[in-house]
Amino acid sequence: MNAQAERHEAGDHVVLGKLTSPYGVKGWLKVYSYTSPIDGILDYGEWVVRQDGVLSRLRLVQGRRHGKGLVARLEGCDTREAAEALASAEILLPKSALPALPSGDYYWYELEGLTVVTRDGQVLGQVQYLFETGANDVLVVRGDPHGEPAAIDDRERLLPFLPEDVIVAVDREAGRMTVDWDPSF
Repeated sequence: MNAQAERHEAGDHVVLGKLTSPYGVKGWLKVYSYTSPIDGILDYGEWVVRQDGVLSRLRLVQGRRHGKGLVARLEGCDTREAAEALASAEILLPKSALPALPSGDYYWYELEGLTVVTRDGQVLGQVQYLFETGANDVLVVRGDPHGEPAAIDDRERLLPFLPEDVIVAVDREAGRMTVDWDPSF
């Protein structure tokens, strides 16, 4: 397989999906995409693939929807054995390659790790991750009373990501999100 070693740190990248298993005998792989829409991952002609901690650049030769999922073929991956060698690798993209978003829109990775504070200054914890519910995205916020800054408790809270209703302000530079939320919930 013709892959170039990637010199960037993994922190310079965002995970877009995962290569799950071979598809057929000609080097195709099933792809699990975290993008929305799911085939948005196919818009990027070059992927950084992380496997066993090693980052490699691979060019996307072809990709398409297949049933409810996706399949793709990468340059240099022409046999089932080559595809098996890539199974379970993560697909990354340099953060710098992501398109700019309008003001007030965020990539999920930009919100993860932010300290969540109520309007009156009570620290609820940090955003651990987000998930979709269909109606709106949800922030998973976990408190740590021994953290920096110390949270009011060690609870895990699920906050709907509703700008202007729940989310009052996001200050990525300060690492802070202000919310209109009753800490007893």
